[in-house]
Amino acid sequence: MTTTFPVPSHPVDVDGVRERVDAALSRFLDVQEDRYRGMTADEAGRAQWAAAIDTLRTFLAGGKRLRPAFCFWGWRGAGGDPDDEGIIAAAAALELLHAFALIHDDIIDGSDTRRGAPSLHRQHTDLHQHQRMRGSSELFGTSVALLLGDLCLAWFHELLGASGLPPQRLAAVQPLVAQSFAELVLGQYLDVTEQALATHSVERACTIIHYKTAKYTVERPLHLGGLLAGADSDLLDSYTAYALPLGEAYQLRDDVLGAFGDPAVTGKPVGDDLRTRKPTVLLAAARRRAGTAELAELDRAFAAGDLDDQRVRRVQSIIVECGALAEVERLIGTRAASARRALAGMRVPEHVRGTLTELLTAATDRNR
Repeated sequence: MTTTFPVPSHPVDVDGVRERVDAALSRFLDVQEDRYRGMTADEAGRAQWAAAIDTLRTFLAGGKRLRPAFCFWGWRGAGGDPDDEGIIAAAAALELLHAFALIHDDIIDGSDTRRGAPSLHRQHTDLHQHQRMRGSSELFGTSVALLLGDLCLAWFHELLGASGLPPQRLAAVQPLVAQSFAELVLGQYLDVTEQALATHSVERACTIIHYKTAKYTVERPLHLGGLLAGADSDLLDSYTAYALPLGEAYQLRDDVLGAFGDPAVTGKPVGDDLRTRKPTVLLAAARRRAGTAELAELDRAFAAGDLDDQRVRRVQSIIVECGALAEVERLIGTRAASARRALAGMRVPEHVRGTLTELLTAATDRNR
């Protein structure tokens, strides 16, 4: 049977979704600030709470909003109403979950920057030092960042639950939410253990990006939006066929940016993934392809402690010369092509297919 989908009354506008998500987050933070202002009786306590909210406002103001976009268009692909503010609230909730993940990720990785600004734990470490507080500045910064990250996780559940979407639909997505969170934690755990074991395995690095990025960034947001609109299993399967190769291509592009990207684009120092020894597919491929002399040079560079700019440039040269960069670029291309084939067979309205094509391009063809 052929299904006729209505033509949208307004043109597809990915940025319009972003603006609506930003507005929903702003309203939610306004409510939280008012709600908790009375939790402390003294003026200093209220000022500290306002400062914490401002910190999160600034942190949440950045980012590409890919997860909310995939959630919204997963909803639209299942026939959801584009004007329903409930799906915008649900999509915005994903940004709170992502903030939780990023804040904790920066602590685990010891990253000092995020989106071109100091990471949350670094901000509060510096604040402790500047105000000459008692105790360890590092412990204070880490503790505050952990708490703010946990708060974002709690707020994710609150905003999703208060979205105004039908209770039966919200109940139906709870197993998905729980599974998504477990997959995110599993991906992070594998990332941490891979750094400790230093196996330099391409296969293990691919498993990490499967859970930490492909499922978390693309597949599960699409599923969330789809299920909230009542998607059937066939549509969810087609979302998966598109999402997983796209999510892997997205992370592989991130790996290239993390090693070669312009700090103005990445918001991180040049070669940041190399400096932090992040166990990427790119670096694992370089070690697998490098000759004996090049491998020894990589070992010496990473054994020397912090990589200075000269060592970063040399490691970059080895990655290019041994063919690892070209290999990863081929992997990005094949995965993007796989996602496009899945999208071509997806049973969704044409305007949804067009937007998912735009999102695919935005995720994989970013400038270095």
